[in-house]
Amino acid sequence: MYPFGYGLSYTTFQYRDLVVSADQVPICGNLSISAVVENVGSRDGEEVVQLYLRWGQPSVPMPRWQLVGFHRLPIRQGQAAKVAFLLSFSQRAVWAGQWWLEPGLFTIFVGGQQPFQEVRLPSNVLQTDFHVFGDSRGASQC
Repeated sequence: MYPFGYGLSYTTFQYRDLVVSADQVPICGNLSISAVVENVGSRDGEEVVQLYLRWGQPSVPMPRWQLVGFHRLPIRQGQAAKVAFLLSFSQRAVWAGQWWLEPGLFTIFVGGQQPFQEVRLPSNVLQTDFHVFGDSRGASQC
């Protein structure tokens, strides 16, 4: 079985310039994320840029990381493209009888593959942390 976004590509992509709108986010706040993807290979190609989220210390079991967004970008050889995501508060919610928002440390990953996968593509995955502050509450209270 192949990881999400894995496909036949005849070029190589590199990621750089990961930017988040804030490193401190209120419990009901959203986060803007952007990165630059460059085609450093010898051909035009398409890349599936993936955004993953990891919860630091959730109160309920959560996946190690979860896919929360993706974009497919055509990028010509030698060119770069900026990709942007909006991570909404609802994408950080955990299920505990209802959708629940919790404060704490979170990590985001942006790249053309899952973070830390064993079979790796010849591209990099960027990561950064952000902290959510405020009191826990149901997502419907935001």
